[in-house]
Amino acid sequence: MVPEAGGAHAPLQWTIAALAFAAHLLVAARALTRANRTPASRAAWVAVVMLAPGVGMLAYLLLGETSIGRARFHRVEQVLRRMGAAAAAAPPAAPVTVVDGAVPLLELARTINGLPAVGGNRVQLLGDEGSPADAPERDCRRALDALVADIEQARESVHIAVYIWLDDGAGGRLADAVAAAARRGVACRVMVDALGSRAFIDGPRWKQLAQAGVRQLKTLDDIHRLQHVVFSRMDLRDHRKIVVIDNRIAYCGSQNLADPEFRVKPAQAPWIDLLLRCQGPVVAQIQFLFLSGWIPETGEAGLEGYAAAAAPAWHEDGCVAMAFETGPVARHNVMADMYVACIYAARRELVITTPYFVPDESILRAICAAPRRGVRTTLVLPRRNDSWLVGQASRSTYGDLLRSGVEVHEYPLGLLHAKSLTVDGQVALVGSANIDRRSLELNFENSLLVADPRVTAAIRRRQDRYLSVSVPVTVQQVQGWSFATRLVQNAVAMMSPVL
Repeated sequence: MVPEAGGAHAPLQWTIAALAFAAHLLVAARALTRANRTPASRAAWVAVVMLAPGVGMLAYLLLGETSIGRARFHRVEQVLRRMGAAAAAAPPAAPVTVVDGAVPLLELARTINGLPAVGGNRVQLLGDEGSPADAPERDCRRALDALVADIEQARESVHIAVYIWLDDGAGGRLADAVAAAARRGVACRVMVDALGSRAFIDGPRWKQLAQAGVRQLKTLDDIHRLQHVVFSRMDLRDHRKIVVIDNRIAYCGSQNLADPEFRVKPAQAPWIDLLLRCQGPVVAQIQFLFLSGWIPETGEAGLEGYAAAAAPAWHEDGCVAMAFETGPVARHNVMADMYVACIYAARRELVITTPYFVPDESILRAICAAPRRGVRTTLVLPRRNDSWLVGQASRSTYGDLLRSGVEVHEYPLGLLHAKSLTVDGQVALVGSANIDRRSLELNFENSLLVADPRVTAAIRRRQDRYLSVSVPVTVQQVQGWSFATRLVQNAVAMMSPVL
């Protein structure tokens, strides 16, 4: 009798099928049981893995985890311990007095990095000196002009951490200023995200900085490599935006080092940002955040105590502020916790601007509850988003928000990239973090919490300028969207935990 064709291969085929089935179940089990994951994220990943086995398994291995690798995690932990010890050895910060509503927010923020609320700070919203009739992009230009001027006056150190640096007008002037500072003996350290600034890294400006003696770091440059792919995430990013000059002046906010025209994505231009200039004790905290990223990656010795070494300037009329950072090495969900705490702290007024609004359940419910507590709640988002997926997911929330009494406005004159939250005209939260999963769970982010009516009033004026040209979204508009439109929006939003 002649054996049936292919019969000899049957055991091998069954073995391969069994191994594939086992691998499929193991990946699904991993998605279901991984620690520090929301139920919505678990459900979305399990659905992807089970419904599209091959593609789903590959997607999970590439994008399903948030680990930066054990070795890198341990390096960061060790550096933070040494820097924390140096900070503890410094003279204690003077006690601060703040409005009652800010106390729990500052206490929550303290638990993130262990940095306390400090007084005596001068925090200035750059670009605010212009006329209210000025186009918002002029605020961004004035802010970058001030940054260049401070770098030109640097005498000791210039430290920069940024997600996107472009070789355009503003980016080129900043590169020239940093290179000139390095040539006159200033210790210049530049840390850029390997993906966000890849064109800058590959261009002549990166070489210009190196030739001038600037120390350089491409952050997370190795995260996509094969040894990091399994149970990591290949698109983790360093989204921080920090400049510290001479341990005396610090900048933070949403501003990348680029012109508002943002030529890599001109369709959404101009990009509208907020940038804060800080002086006082909080500068040491922002320096701490920079060094916590720099030292673990470069191994540069002798810098652990640098942030605490300078005697901080104290401004008698200064404000209370605190810097903190979040990301893959911070406590899980802490950025979402911070947003939720700020939202629930509001008693009269809450205003939020963000370019990427894909909130988790806790943030969405907190925002929807605010008007029902008597809080006038305003949300300003860009009408044109540079991410189609984010735009669809954002609009899927409009119905719930509007029915709850939230005032939703869309900014039509470019990409409103400013990330700001103000509470009752008393407290402001500004930084690099968006209200989306990337910022809440994946990216390294930095934020500044300010408890001061004057600083908050300046930020509120800027928010009002955004609102003055924005278009309100109505319930009737949302109800008029077609079934197909709502189907796409909700499908994208449902899958947002895996994006």
